[in-house]
Amino acid sequence: MIKICFVCTGNTCRSIMAERLMKKVAKEDNIPELKISSRGVYATGENINPNAKIALKKLHASSANRKSVKLGKIDKNTLYITMTEQQKQLINSDKVISFKSLIGKDIEDPYGQDESVYFDTAKDILNGVNKLIEKLKMWR
Repeated sequence: MIKICFVCTGNTCRSIMAERLMKKVAKEDNIPELKISSRGVYATGENINPNAKIALKKLHASSANRKSVKLGKIDKNTLYITMTEQQKQLINSDKVISFKSLIGKDIEDPYGQDESVYFDTAKDILNGVNKLIEKLKMWR
């Protein structure tokens, strides 16, 4: 079992979209040995952002409601994937990478932007998720 946790600021936009997109791709690619979650460094229990839900629907991933979850104790057996290099510095683990290492750029926060920005963000996340899935397939 490989445990993966996506991390962003509030766990209402980017990391929850990454979690849902990763679950969708893993299911489609028949990779059942993954446990996928998401957290926010400063999460406060807010619901998933409505524009994130719309972006997920457009990409045929789950858009179900869920409250944000704050990043707690670091699990040494989990791979943490942050949206930015700055967030990577906040996690004290040798098993942390950023989206920049997957796709060459940070995933910027779409919070407060319109629906099209969320969809573009989700597409960037999906690109990173696909690259991560390819790496996982090589390690199987």
